[in-house]
Amino acid sequence: MLPLLVRFVLGPLVRTIYRPEVEGVENVPADGPVLLAANHRAALDTGVITFITPRKVRFLSKAEYFTGTGLKGRFIANSLDALGYIPVERGSASAGLAALEAGRRVLDDGGVFAIYPEGTRSLDGRLHRGHTGVAALALSTGAKVVPVALWGTEGIQPNGSKIPHVCKIKIKFGTPLDFSRYEGQDSSSAIRRSVTDEVMYSILELSGQEYVDTYHKRPSEGAA
Repeated sequence: MLPLLVRFVLGPLVRTIYRPEVEGVENVPADGPVLLAANHRAALDTGVITFITPRKVRFLSKAEYFTGTGLKGRFIANSLDALGYIPVERGSASAGLAALEAGRRVLDDGGVFAIYPEGTRSLDGRLHRGHTGVAALALSTGAKVVPVALWGTEGIQPNGSKIPHVCKIKIKFGTPLDFSRYEGQDSSSAIRRSVTDEVMYSILELSGQEYVDTYHKRPSEGAA
C-alpha cells in the first residue's frame, strides 16, 4: 500500500503545494535501465526527483535508517523503501563498492537509479567535480545517463528550519547520454574520467552553475 500511497497520494499532493516547474521529463526513457545524474543542492532533492520522475527511482540511503525497532522502526523502513531508498552501509572501506553494486543491481534489472556525481550536496551553490562512480555504473550496465538539474530546493528547508517552506523549485531533465561507444572499456580509469566529465558538463549546461574542478568537501553530520 505504501508505494501506491507515495505514487498516487503523496506525489500529487507535493506537486500541488510546490507547483514545481518541470522541463524535459519526456527525456526519461519509458523502459530499460536509466541512470539519473543530478546536481545536489539540498537533502530534499531526492524527494523532488522521486515525485517528478514518471518511473520509480531508486536511491542510496544510510542503512541505519532501516534498522529501527518496533512499529515505528518498521514504518520508517517501509516508508523509505516505498520512496525508493536502498539501505547501504557507510563508513567502511568497502562502502563505495557496496554502493556501486546496489546501483548496478537496479540497472541490471532494467530499473532507474539516481546518483549525485558530486558525492555530496553543494554548500556554495557551485557545481563541483564529479566522482567516477557514475561512469562505472553507466559503462558496466549500458544504462542511458539522463543529466538532471535542480534549482531552489535549498530553500525548502534552509539551515535551522524544522518546517518546510513553500518556495519556487525547478527541475530539468536533459537529453539521454549514450556511452555504448566505450563498451568493454569500463576498467579504464581514463575512460571513466572522460565519461564523468561529459556527464558533469551536461549537468552544467542545464543548471548554469559556476563549475569548480575540485571535489566538494563532504559536510559534517547535520549540515544542511
